[in-house]
Amino acid sequence: QVQLVESGGGLVQPGGSLRLSCAASRSISSFVTMRWYRQTPGNERELVAAITSGGITNYEDPVKGRFTISRDNAKNTVILQMNSLKPEDTAVYYCYADFISRGNVLEIWGQGTLVTVSS
Repeated sequence: QVQLVESGGGLVQPGGSLRLSCAASRSISSFVTMRWYRQTPGNERELVAAITSGGITNYEDPVKGRFTISRDNAKNTVILQMNSLKPEDTAVYYCYADFISRGNVLEIWGQGTLVTVSS
């Protein structure tokens, strides 16, 4: 069973940076897309950034120019570098991946890591 494990969350002051990691329990080279989502209490989970197997990236407007998503296939890891953090970035951040297995598209989620931006 494939698993995703996030790490790197924590408390940071406004304007600071954090680097989130998502480690997969198997090779990510066959993952179609890997994404980061975030969720705050009472709200739906929202997409933050995505990266395809070919390295094409996409960012939602609130994080454009501040966040960078990357993937290291050799380490089976996807990274979210977050700079110029704002209090409104406070959320639980989740890693997501989809891949094809036996003709079916499967989706997996990590357990989440909490990011708190506060002075």
